[in-house]
Amino acid sequence: MFKGFIFDLDGTVYLSDRLIPGADRVIQHLRLAGKKVVFLSNKPLQTREDYAAKLTHLGIPTQPDEVINSTFVMVHYLKKNAPEARLFVVGERPFIEELERAGFKITEEPKEIDYVIAAFDRTFDYRKLNIAFQAIKKFGAHFIATNPDRTCPVEGGEIPDCAGMIAAIEAVTEKKVEVIVGKPSPIMVETVLDVLGLNPEDCILIGDRLETDIRMGKEAGIATGIVLTGVTREEDLRKIKHTPGQPDFVFQSIADVEHLLIGDRGTG
Repeated sequence: MFKGFIFDLDGTVYLSDRLIPGADRVIQHLRLAGKKVVFLSNKPLQTREDYAAKLTHLGIPTQPDEVINSTFVMVHYLKKNAPEARLFVVGERPFIEELERAGFKITEEPKEIDYVIAAFDRTFDYRKLNIAFQAIKKFGAHFIATNPDRTCPVEGGEIPDCAGMIAAIEAVTEKKVEVIVGKPSPIMVETVLDVLGLNPEDCILIGDRLETDIRMGKEAGIATGIVLTGVTREEDLRKIKHTPGQPDFVFQSIADVEHLLIGDRGTG
């Protein structure tokens, strides 16, 4: 049925450090059937190598080039659009180090900053907010972000995500974020399809969020499937029934994705 399977990670494949039951079996089955599989995350908290190592540890052997996160997409966006930009990053150390490895200069001096980048940041504080404020308000820095997620699903609930950092900066600067590279951005879709080497109609995107995963797939012409192991609940689906935002498939968990392969085994 599909040649490419795009899986969100948090809330879809795992919750915190716990694999969703059946995820390893489904991924193995897809690979044995000759399908292309990539993993997608809006979180810039870890490198692609880190995500691959985590998946491998959880029982899903994964190479870094099978993972696409907002850090990877951000680096490509900046290299294309602002290769000499000096950056201030509202983000955590792994994200900053990835940008440095890509050759970008990181600075905390407001007058030197060309781009303020907001990311999921559990160390966000007043000092960072003030640097961002001064750079944007006083010196006209651009304002972009990794992802628009309000919360991140973890085992036992949710925690605040990048939307909180974006909102704080927007509130004090009165400037809206200019570009968000992560889901549901078409920038991320283009990157995913380039990595897969497939057309949109040959793929399905499976995730746990209507406003990012499903929206991105719908806007790109990619089939979509929602799982109910993360943020989205059945009552959320009832609210969008018979609307353009309704996903093509609903799964209780990733384990149910195996049913898509019935009658489709062994084909590429």
